[in-house]
Amino acid sequence: MNSSSKLPTLLFLLPLLASCASPAARDTRPKPPALPPAGYQLVWSDEFDVDGPPDPANWIFEHGFERNKEAQFYQPDNAQVKDGLLVIEARRESVPNPRYEPGSDNWRRQAARSTYTSASVLTRGLHQWQYGRFELRARIDVRAGLWPAWWTLGVDGEWPSNGEIDIMEYYQGKVLANVASGTTQRYKAKWHSETKPLAELGGEAWAADFHVWRMDWTRDNIRLYLDDRLMNETKVTDTRNPDGTMPFRQPHYMILNLALGGDNGGPLPESSIPAKFEIDWVRVYQPKR
Repeated sequence: MNSSSKLPTLLFLLPLLASCASPAARDTRPKPPALPPAGYQLVWSDEFDVDGPPDPANWIFEHGFERNKEAQFYQPDNAQVKDGLLVIEARRESVPNPRYEPGSDNWRRQAARSTYTSASVLTRGLHQWQYGRFELRARIDVRAGLWPAWWTLGVDGEWPSNGEIDIMEYYQGKVLANVASGTTQRYKAKWHSETKPLAELGGEAWAADFHVWRMDWTRDNIRLYLDDRLMNETKVTDTRNPDGTMPFRQPHYMILNLALGGDNGGPLPESSIPAKFEIDWVRVYQPKR
């Protein structure tokens, strides 16, 4: 076939090629389960393969206004499993605040009703782990005012002396990987933080896809990854509390939530709601013995 005869075929294919190259046309469907990493065994996971509420054997819920002066009222209805994903949805919705106290100085009690709702699910009291590889495959919404997170807290002690690990956190145009421990001042944390601007990752096109966040946690180190790129490496000995306790040499439980606004989320435009935090799976591996 000569070159002139190829031209009609090429012209026909160009729109198809362009659509395949566009971010919106990329295949963002969840991938099938992966095999355990070499030297590890799977000790716990949730693949979110049964439609309905999150598995009560794995997750409990937070309720109401919780922390950081965030705008959302947490309730179970905003977390549902559908089509192989756990979907945490933030909505503009008014529900009564049972903690309301007229004239209260406590921000959690000042509003009679909510303006926004969302969900926070956690494994506290059900599952906890000390050391291992933790993985999450998820897609996050990166519009203004949104604050999705996957994080852990130590089971013993008051925050932040119990230890906090933000394996995945996003707000105000940046992805964060943080480790927090205690200081001599109550409720004031010592942070080991690293950030990556969304623009450097690929902006909205990057956020249209699912990504894998990972923590490799040993007795000596905490390493946080995004798509196999090391984001943060913290030595456990650098997180010792002033009283000598070691918050990352104790078991931790995990939290998945979608927060709005608050101390770090920033201004929340109406155009950012509704919003979704979509989780394909979460897994915990530990070394084979």
